[in-house]
Amino acid sequence: MRKALRTGKLLVAALLIVCAVLPLLSAEAALKRGSSGEDVSAVQKRLKQWGYYAGSVDGIFGYATERAVRWFQEKNGLTVDGVVGPQTAAAMGLNLKSTVSVSTKPASGDVYLLAQCIYSESRGEPYKGQVAVGAVVLNRVKSSAFPNSISGVIYQKGAFSAVDDGQINLTPNDSALKAAKDAMNGWDPTGGCLYYYNPAKTTNRWIRSRPIVVRIGSHVFCK
Repeated sequence: MRKALRTGKLLVAALLIVCAVLPLLSAEAALKRGSSGEDVSAVQKRLKQWGYYAGSVDGIFGYATERAVRWFQEKNGLTVDGVVGPQTAAAMGLNLKSTVSVSTKPASGDVYLLAQCIYSESRGEPYKGQVAVGAVVLNRVKSSAFPNSISGVIYQKGAFSAVDDGQINLTPNDSALKAAKDAMNGWDPTGGCLYYYNPAKTTNRWIRSRPIVVRIGSHVFCK
């Protein structure tokens, strides 16, 4: 009887420990109001770079940071909860130490994000045109006039319509993934272009004033 009681007490103690630890594990799975540290600073830097956050990069997840995260989530078709979980972190191009990864993507982060941009911006275009869209993103990364990372270029405020309307979050097909890899391996059908547009859909006078270098499918590419 005593042995059974001791066993029962041990089981209860173990259950209490599990119950105490689970909330801590859940807290480490995401960044939210009250979080602090280097991961929060990384989030603030990205949001500030893209114009969503105007506060200081202090590593403290306060009201202003939460509001900026919500704005970013709303503009990018994500669940608007003010929490930087795996999906929001991936959309920011961040691999947070305290964020639990649930990704099953078949390619590295940069390749996959570039493929998402290619798919959302040029699905239906000839393959060469898809590679060309990826090349434009990479040309911007190299240019001092744009952010120096793939995620920074893609999520730069107002840069791509697919980001504005949330299509950036669509799952890219095999063609887009292959095009992203070809672009990252150096194929540039545009010859160094920084811009492209569809003449049938674009009315912006500034972009139409850029010198056209090449036409591929429905898009014209310019510098």
